[in-house]
Amino acid sequence: MTTTKKRVVIAGGGTAGWMTAAALSKLMGKHLDLVLVESDAIGTVGVGEATIPTLHIFHRLLGLKEQEVMAATNATFKLGIAFENWRDTGKDYLHSFGFLGKDCWACGFQHFWLKGRQLGMVGDIGDYCSEHLAARQGRFAVLPNQDYNHAYHMDASLYAKYLRQLAEQQGIRRIEGKISQVLQHHAPDSKLNGHIEALVLENGERIAGDLFIDCTGFKALLIEQTLNTGFEDWGHWLPCDSAIAVQTKSTATPLAYTRSIARESGWQWRIPLQNRTGNGLVFCSKYLSDEAATQLLLDNLDAEPLNPPRVIKFKTGTRRLHWHKNCVAIGLSSGFLEPLESTSIHLIQRSIIRLMQLFPANGIVPADVDEFNQQTKTEIENIRDFIILHYKVTDREDSRFWRYCKQMTIPESLRHRIEMFADGGKVYKHGNELFGESSWIQVMLGQGIMPKQYHPIVDVMEAAELDAFLSNIRSTVKRKVDALPPHADFIRHYCKSNLG
Repeated sequence: MTTTKKRVVIAGGGTAGWMTAAALSKLMGKHLDLVLVESDAIGTVGVGEATIPTLHIFHRLLGLKEQEVMAATNATFKLGIAFENWRDTGKDYLHSFGFLGKDCWACGFQHFWLKGRQLGMVGDIGDYCSEHLAARQGRFAVLPNQDYNHAYHMDASLYAKYLRQLAEQQGIRRIEGKISQVLQHHAPDSKLNGHIEALVLENGERIAGDLFIDCTGFKALLIEQTLNTGFEDWGHWLPCDSAIAVQTKSTATPLAYTRSIARESGWQWRIPLQNRTGNGLVFCSKYLSDEAATQLLLDNLDAEPLNPPRVIKFKTGTRRLHWHKNCVAIGLSSGFLEPLESTSIHLIQRSIIRLMQLFPANGIVPADVDEFNQQTKTEIENIRDFIILHYKVTDREDSRFWRYCKQMTIPESLRHRIEMFADGGKVYKHGNELFGESSWIQVMLGQGIMPKQYHPIVDVMEAAELDAFLSNIRSTVKRKVDALPPHADFIRHYCKSNLG
């Protein structure tokens, strides 16, 4: 690092802003002059309350204790997502965290399971995954020497508040106020031409900086409204463009998984926290009005609403550049993939970590900017394909929405994955992409793709040997899960909220 401190200005708070502030102040704060600008008068989207296991990486970097985070955010544990009515009405499956069975050098466990299925030896493929079975049975615990892949259901607004306290303790300066103007350098002969020079607040205060991080949400005040970076619209693949969110009282023992319930023109989420339940409906406005969607959601709640339903409009897609000139977009300002697989907070933390790895300590290097943008593009496209899979591969034809999804063209990258699995049960994880082989297998099987054949190496096993192999894995998983306490009991013991 240089001896001169760089001024980093974070525009916007919320989950993205305060995750960025907490990480930079904790891990690089000694070398930076950090400022975050936000206005209490501007609300945040704040409906995302489900996470995925990669959040542990972020918490380890910041030295956060799990019990403390969970108590501060009214969190429960999450072992996966249940997809109800997605393949067809009345047909449900679970996409769990964790790994399926045991692989061999030539092929994955699914090939052994496929032959066992042909011979009538197996049941649900989830019986061979501890997290899958534990989610279904409502059991969980954090135990020594037993690493269950888990994430959280949490209150996103409380999470941002918790991280704000952490960041401010570590020296970041928060400035209250609305941004009224974004100033750019006008120096045609300089490499700084067009870069952001300063933010001007409504009260006239001018906040200059070397690097600006856009966490202004869908508004994208810096990266788009100022720098005109451009947007790649994926609405033809992910047609939902609206959401309605409402909170309800808790009426039942919290499940250890998120519920995603397919509806006529979209899907409904149900997320259990310690003190309430998060509910919402993601839908396509082409097929369903806001009024009809609101009524549909209210008709399918299991408890009394705690707040009026809130309509949120969005566009699925991504910025053409996530780092442009001296501005990095993090969070909703960089693009949006609907919350079907709970990836929003993951993408925030990946952008933060990637920025720190490529941090422009001695000035912005074009090669580093290109690398940041390429890595971000590859990651978000892989997640995009995984989400499209849920819509495209379906037996539903009961509405115009589902007929459109079933008939729509899809990216070539996804078509290739589907064909490989459908023909021979093969799945591969490429590089550092988020979703691994077990995730693709569970969703493709759950949506109704049954491979035509298994890998021939499985035939090396005699039927009795295969039966013993499969039975041993299944019994081991069952024995581990049977020893776990009920999920709700463990929460009360381990991480009871101290917020009342």
